[in-house]
Amino acid sequence: MSHSHNQGDLRLRVQDLSIDFGGLKAVSDFSCELYHGELVGLIGPNGAGKTTVFNMLSGIYAPTGGEIEFRDRVGNTCLVKNLDPATMNRIGLARTFQNIRLFSNLSVEDNIRIALHSGRTSGPLDALLRLKPFRLDEERMRAQAGELLSLFKIEKKKDELARNLPYGEQRKLEIARALASNPCLLLLDEPAAGMNPQETEDLMKIIRFILNEFHLTILLIEHDMRLVMGICERLIVLDYGRTIAAGSPEEIRQNPAVIKAYLGTDAANG
Repeated sequence: MSHSHNQGDLRLRVQDLSIDFGGLKAVSDFSCELYHGELVGLIGPNGAGKTTVFNMLSGIYAPTGGEIEFRDRVGNTCLVKNLDPATMNRIGLARTFQNIRLFSNLSVEDNIRIALHSGRTSGPLDALLRLKPFRLDEERMRAQAGELLSLFKIEKKKDELARNLPYGEQRKLEIARALASNPCLLLLDEPAAGMNPQETEDLMKIIRFILNEFHLTILLIEHDMRLVMGICERLIVLDYGRTIAAGSPEEIRQNPAVIKAYLGTDAANG
């Protein structure tokens, strides 16, 4: 299912991205292009370097080589060189983490509202004096938070502390929070980790819906091969920090290098 992509739709171009930790190459010469509206999976055995790629794309690690070109919402291209996560988030990249990072002592709703703050139109003085622009902002943020929470079916728990949510719902809250910053590129690091099969299935439906509804591009790390094969149109396979294959799920399923990398796991016969 190869799309002929219009260059104007390019969201991210990564060329020969490399990083080493103490002489050990964690990722070497990673390249990919992501286009608007795509859902692409980044897969590979444990320790293949997938999260390290995410950390470089989102400004947590500075790559030792290669370049990242990111096109923001309005079509400005910027070279991501030493941009920190907050700046990356401002220009339209949001991500979730393998180990959930929520404000566990804040309510579910407040977790979302914090992420919505970047979209504020009122100024500090409005807030101080509780002027109308501030109140309108607050109402708008409450409504937006409500919409996001209902998308993930957790709106009834908006007043609960984030830490009291069941694990699967904490995962959903984290994705909702990433969406609240209005990204054009969303990086999901094992969003279904720790979920039961039913929760996983629901989550996949939501991710598909998000893709279309929010007009964004999604890059997804996932261990569950069945899930990835069912939802992604394109897959990139990493092994020992190198890209060993890229293509449609069908092509990947039959790729000898991929089968070999996964040998001994259930993925090869999945």
